[in-house]
Amino acid sequence: MKLFYFTMFSFIHALLLDASAARPNVLMILVDDLKPALGCYGDSLARTPHIDRLAASGMRFDLAFCNQAVCAPSRNNLLLASRSTSTGIYGLGRHFRDVLPNAQTMPQFFRKHGWYAESIGKVLHTGHGNHDDTFSWSTASYLDKVVEYLKPESSGGGQLTREEAYFSNQQLDRIRMLPRGHAWERADVNDEAYADGRISRKVIERLRWHAKEGNKPFFIMAGFVKPHLPFTAPQKYWDLHDPGAFSIAQDQQDPESAPRHAGKRGGEIVNYAPLTVDKLRETNMQRQLIHGYYAAASFVDAQVGKVMRALEVLGLDHHTIVVLWGDHGWHLGDHGYWTKHTNYEQANRIPILIRAPGVTQAGSVTQQLAETVDLFPTLADLAGLPLPEGSQSIDGFSLLPVLKDPSARVRDHAYHCYPRGRLMGRSIRTQRYRMIEWKETGQAASKAEYELYDYKEDPRETRNIAAHRPEALEILQSILARHPEARKRR
Repeated sequence: MKLFYFTMFSFIHALLLDASAARPNVLMILVDDLKPALGCYGDSLARTPHIDRLAASGMRFDLAFCNQAVCAPSRNNLLLASRSTSTGIYGLGRHFRDVLPNAQTMPQFFRKHGWYAESIGKVLHTGHGNHDDTFSWSTASYLDKVVEYLKPESSGGGQLTREEAYFSNQQLDRIRMLPRGHAWERADVNDEAYADGRISRKVIERLRWHAKEGNKPFFIMAGFVKPHLPFTAPQKYWDLHDPGAFSIAQDQQDPESAPRHAGKRGGEIVNYAPLTVDKLRETNMQRQLIHGYYAAASFVDAQVGKVMRALEVLGLDHHTIVVLWGDHGWHLGDHGYWTKHTNYEQANRIPILIRAPGVTQAGSVTQQLAETVDLFPTLADLAGLPLPEGSQSIDGFSLLPVLKDPSARVRDHAYHCYPRGRLMGRSIRTQRYRMIEWKETGQAASKAEYELYDYKEDPRETRNIAAHRPEALEILQSILARHPEARKRR
């Protein structure tokens, strides 16, 4: 009888081990302000060999879009699978639990199902009065600096600068009294002198721990902070690029016939020295900023390479789903705009790369329109878990059919928003068109103002054709009508 019980115990224990082994690890790599300025997306000026290698080992989404082109809401969209128009949170300083106290985040969901969830670097937006979410993680988050300088001359002689204060929740009541830090910095230092180098080191340390001591599958969200301003990176990453190779944007004016409130001038970028709205019009200044953006992206690429190498050396790569995601795009002088905060293509198109062992084919590419909110249900589906649920609206679709077959389709459009004062800009992006509706929330659609762009004929959005293509406009209006009205700001 003892032998029978021992045999049964051993059998059940083996089944449990097999079940545990069948659950994949998840590594999500989040990159702040990263547009598809990558070699794998056809950008010949990019020097991003490590991210390109990741893309070559899995699936690249060519038509992926954020749900709002600003950091904190976009990260809420990712963690909740809920669009900003569903949560009513459109700004930086409001924590999602203030309005959705019982929401279930993606890491919280995976924790519930037996994963060990960790946050390393910038995952949630923890500045501008906002903070981390302790319910989401199995252990304390590792946070590092978003804005930092090594040279005193970059920060008014080593003072606390405006953007440093914003991102570290210091002296928020006297921001305008603080000096502006410089928009870029080159220093002949090793990678770990800046935050992204330390973040990659920490991710590798945790991967080693999980490989040696972990008894659960891991769910690691690793958030890198560049190429977010300021463009601070070791000198060697600046040296990868020929500054003379960068061309300034061809179209540096608002789209013809676009509403005045659709565009932007200045914004966060003029919180950095020596920038002003006028200086941003100077050709040499634009080239300097473009060079800085690409250098910072190369710096992050090297950190991604270190993490991916560690995953392979530790033997974890064959059982780990890897996702790389940019939280939104970035204007580099197109329309005369810089940074994000619009409903246009450069601010909203993002990179999404997914490598799922046994599911994705190496080097696969899809034209499926995808949104940030799709990643939560997709990862749940890949892990064999039920569709996510919570007190929040689950707005995403699982992309698993597409990961198996790039020609499969699960949605016919992407949807995003950006507000301007009392006006809400809601956008529908199909493979060919983008329509933007501008109106106050709750106001009749007949009162709305519209933009329409045809990316087949006008990829640079030079002309709003809403008044000239009524048939195309009507089709996109009917798609928008399938969505509920945007929630008012909460």
